[in-house]
Amino acid sequence: MDRAGGIRIPAILPDRSAVPGERVVIRVFIASSSGFVAIKKQQDVVRFLEANKIESEEVDLTMSEEQRQWMYKTIPPEKKPARGNPLPPQIFNGDRYCADYDSFFASKESNTVFSFLGLKSQLASKAEP
Repeated sequence: MDRAGGIRIPAILPDRSAVPGERVVIRVFIASSSGFVAIKKQQDVVRFLEANKIESEEVDLTMSEEQRQWMYKTIPPEKKPARGNPLPPQIFNGDRYCADYDSFFASKESNTVFSFLGLKSQLASKAEP
């Protein structure tokens, strides 16, 4: 586990700024005290990342006020709800905002999750020498 209470799994380098030795982590902001539907959405994201061996960390917003405030201020204004705060899960590639669960699900359904997350697809990664 890391300092934010997240679990790490093997890395896939991003398409953007693929610097040798640089590790990119998909950060999934969750809330462990959420209701059933929110927990199911959070698990869906995390399980997909684990199944595809994408390095990720879960950041539990209920355990870190600093992380919660960082997430709120980092989400672009046009992606925030009209009222209230953005609800977990929220997905970031390092410090770059990717989207919420609904956008993640749409990219999963259209088979574009890797580009959506700013990652090389597994097939492209395996084909490289």
